[in-house]
Amino acid sequence: MDTPEYKRVVLKLSGEALAGNDGFGINPSVVNSISRQIKEVVELGVEVAVVVGGGNIWRGKLGSEMGMDRAAADYMGMLATVMNSLSLQDALENIGVATRVQTSIDMRQIAEPYIRRKAIRHLEKGRVVIFAGGTGNPYFSTDTTAALRAAEIEADVILMAKNNVDGVYNADPKIDETAVKYDELSYLDVIKEGLQVMDSTASSLSMDNDIPLIVFSFEEQENNIKRVILGEKIGTTVRGNK
Repeated sequence: MDTPEYKRVVLKLSGEALAGNDGFGINPSVVNSISRQIKEVVELGVEVAVVVGGGNIWRGKLGSEMGMDRAAADYMGMLATVMNSLSLQDALENIGVATRVQTSIDMRQIAEPYIRRKAIRHLEKGRVVIFAGGTGNPYFSTDTTAALRAAEIEADVILMAKNNVDGVYNADPKIDETAVKYDELSYLDVIKEGLQVMDSTASSLSMDNDIPLIVFSFEEQENNIKRVILGEKIGTTVRGNK
């Protein structure tokens, strides 16, 4: 019988991951594939929380660069994460996985407000919890949201599923053919070398709370999330101390 390496996890998905090869919007086949992989993990008895980005719909940083007020642009990005979260919730529930969306910005008609103890209770009951709306504050990324929520719910690990790269490299492997993939790193390495894993705020928060991060691809095989949960060494592991 498969024995999970982790009991409670935060799965971080970029908004671009939901777009697939379309590059923009929500691709139903991709969302359904992610949902099936999450279901496999839930059936192992693992408690799964999800944080989804919004870059497939809107990027606050881009809006700011276009001259928008940064706070307003970031709030638009938070709303984009809610749209993505609702689409993932629908796909999960269509295959029989009980799911709750909790938002950091109050919108009770469509989702629960984020309440830490309630989120933990949902997880203990075997429900998937999707954290939408970022941290609820401008200037913070959904990477930081993942690190913050992981600390709050005492998750064992953050799983960062990528759709275009299979780990952390010392350069962009799509541009530099000599780029070297790391099997394991420390958060200090990530911060010092400026590696594009997660932003410095998220890295510092994860390091301070000793939460490991695993960066991997969910495209290569349909069950990569399950493989990571079972302890298979794929992708790159980032820890507080290497």
